[in-house]
Amino acid sequence: MIDSLPPLRDVIATHDLQPKKSLGQNFLLDLNLTAKIARQAGDLSGCDVLEIGPGPGGLTRGLLAEGARRVLAVEKDARCLPALEDVAAAYPDRLKVINADALELDVLAHLTPPVRVVANLPYNVGTELLVRWLTPKEWPPYWDSLTLMFQKEVAQRIVAQPGGKAYGRLAILSQWRCDARIVMQLPPEAFTPPPKVHSAVVHLQRLETPRFKADAAVLSRVVAAAFNQRRKMLRSSLKGISPDIQSHLVAAGIKPTERAEQVPIEGFCALAREVAK
Repeated sequence: MIDSLPPLRDVIATHDLQPKKSLGQNFLLDLNLTAKIARQAGDLSGCDVLEIGPGPGGLTRGLLAEGARRVLAVEKDARCLPALEDVAAAYPDRLKVINADALELDVLAHLTPPVRVVANLPYNVGTELLVRWLTPKEWPPYWDSLTLMFQKEVAQRIVAQPGGKAYGRLAILSQWRCDARIVMQLPPEAFTPPPKVHSAVVHLQRLETPRFKADAAVLSRVVAAAFNQRRKMLRSSLKGISPDIQSHLVAAGIKPTERAEQVPIEGFCALAREVAK
């Protein structure tokens, strides 16, 4: 089925789809690679898949060829719509394309659970979308898993462990509620145009309940304050959180002289519970 459609280079030439820097576009043209990314999301046969920023439809074709029940593709760039309509015609009733900004669209109205999110995210909105997916009002969220392409440096921040420079808010948000791992790495030359950085695909499998008990809003506030001044000792960086922060830190089993990057997720959750009291 996938071969009844023309190669992506021809699609881009036919529809004059030069990637736009302003939209953070870097197209992945190798259909073997897009199929491999689709496979990292697991068995898609019983799932709806949300794809953000499909561009000319390389990953979209991979998702459909790998058996996704339905794909909802949200594309901000109207120039890509004719190419995506060609894909929709090749896979009747399995692809819905919406021309919208993913940051403003209520996707739930268009999806039936179980839902998996698979996307080569536009670089300029990738982190913001991830944070939104990880911080819904209620947990568990509408999605089962996220399989997302990021700049390699962002991917490393998502899976980072305590003690290193990459460890911060993104690692804690991701790993508090998900199992997160890097499943693929891609060099710049895999893309058109080649970005200046390497890329990586991260797979996040949601947990039904967070790893450790904590109020999400309090945890978010504590973590943001701690890492906004990550070079300071916690007793200094967190004094705006509570006048009694030193005793809260001790009660949570954290040395007040430690810095944010030394504290594991469990420690931050314990501190959030103390602060919430």
